[in-house]
Amino acid sequence: MTDTASVLARYHALNEAGELRSDAEQAAAAARLSQLQAQLQAPTGGTGLLGRLFGKAPPRARGVYMWGGVGRGKSMLMDLFHDSLTITEKRRVHFHAFMLEVHRILREVRATESGDPIPQVAARIANGLRVLAFDEMVVNNSADAMIMSRLFTALIRDCGVTIVTTSNRAPSELYKDGLNREHFLPFIALIESELDVLTLNGPVDYRLQRLGGIDSWHTPLGDAATARVREVFFRLTDYPPEDAAHVPSADLDVGGGRLLHVPKTLKGVAVFSFKKLCEQARGASDYLAIAQTYHTIILVGIPRMGPENRNEAARFVTLIDALYEHKVKLFVTADASADDLYEAGDGRFEFDRTISRLTEMQSQDYMALGHGED
Repeated sequence: MTDTASVLARYHALNEAGELRSDAEQAAAAARLSQLQAQLQAPTGGTGLLGRLFGKAPPRARGVYMWGGVGRGKSMLMDLFHDSLTITEKRRVHFHAFMLEVHRILREVRATESGDPIPQVAARIANGLRVLAFDEMVVNNSADAMIMSRLFTALIRDCGVTIVTTSNRAPSELYKDGLNREHFLPFIALIESELDVLTLNGPVDYRLQRLGGIDSWHTPLGDAATARVREVFFRLTDYPPEDAAHVPSADLDVGGGRLLHVPKTLKGVAVFSFKKLCEQARGASDYLAIAQTYHTIILVGIPRMGPENRNEAARFVTLIDALYEHKVKLFVTADASADDLYEAGDGRFEFDRTISRLTEMQSQDYMALGHGED
C-alpha cells in the first residue's frame, strides 16, 4: 500500500491479512472516511497560475463522529484516515489536550484583545487547517461545556474546518447529568446537524484481544516485569519495539501554569514512574489531568509502603481514585501484590479501599469499560 491508498483500500488489506475480522459497521465507517478523504483531496479551482490565483476556496466537507465501546476500531480507523489523507492542512490531537490549548489561547486573547474572544480563538486554531481530528471526545467539566457550542460553531461554520472525531459516547450522552447541561445542548445539536454520526459496536474488542495473555499487575520488580509492561505499550500503540528509544514524550498541562513531563506517550497511553507521580509534590489536579487525558497508564516501580511512607501512600491513593473514577486502564510493575503493598500499621485502614479498587481494576469487566464511563 502506498501513502495515497484510500482508507477503504487499506481497511480491506487489513482484513485480507487477517488483522481484522469482518465487521459491517467498521466497513461502513471506512467507506465514509474514504469518501471524505477523496473529497478533501479533490483539486480545487483550475490548473496553472491563473487557476491558483482565482480558483475558489475548497468547500467545507461534512465531518464524521465515530462512537462506540472500547476496542471497536475507532482509533484504528482514525489512524487510517489521518495517515492516508495527503493534504497538509490537517491536525490530529487528543481532545483533552485540545481543550487545554483552547483555554490557554482564550486567556491570551482576553489579556490582549477586546471584543468577543471565541471567534478570535477559533480563527487562531483554524489558521492553516482544513481538517481537525480528535481522539476520545469526552466532556467532563463545565468550563469546557460552556464554550464548546460557540467554539465549534465558529470552527465549522465560520472557519470551514472539517471535524472528525472518536468518542465512547453517542452525542446525546456527552456531558450527561453535567452542571448547567442546558447550555451544552446546542453543541449536541451542532454535531448531529454538521457531522455524520457512525456507530462502532462490533463483536470484537480489539484492545482486550491485543492484551490477551498479559496480566495488569506484575511483581516482583525486575527485568521480567518491565518486559511485560513494555509489551503492553507496544501492543496498544502499534509502535515498533525496535524504535523504543524514540517513543514520543509530552508535557501535560496540569493547571495553574504547570506542566508535567510525560516520558513516553502515544495514542492515549502514558508511562510514568511511581517516583515521578507519588514521591514528588503532586496534588489531585495533577492526577485528574492525567486521568482525563490518558485511557491507559503504565506505572512502574511501585514499592512496598508503610507508615514511614505516609505521604507517598496518600498521593498514591489520590492517584488511584482519579484513575478509577475515569475508568483508566492501569498496568504496573510493583514490589508486591496489591494486598501486600502496604504493611500493617498506621495508615493501613485508609489504604484498604485502594486495595479494593486496584483489585477491581485488574478484572475483565473493568478492562472492558470505556474511558470516562460511569
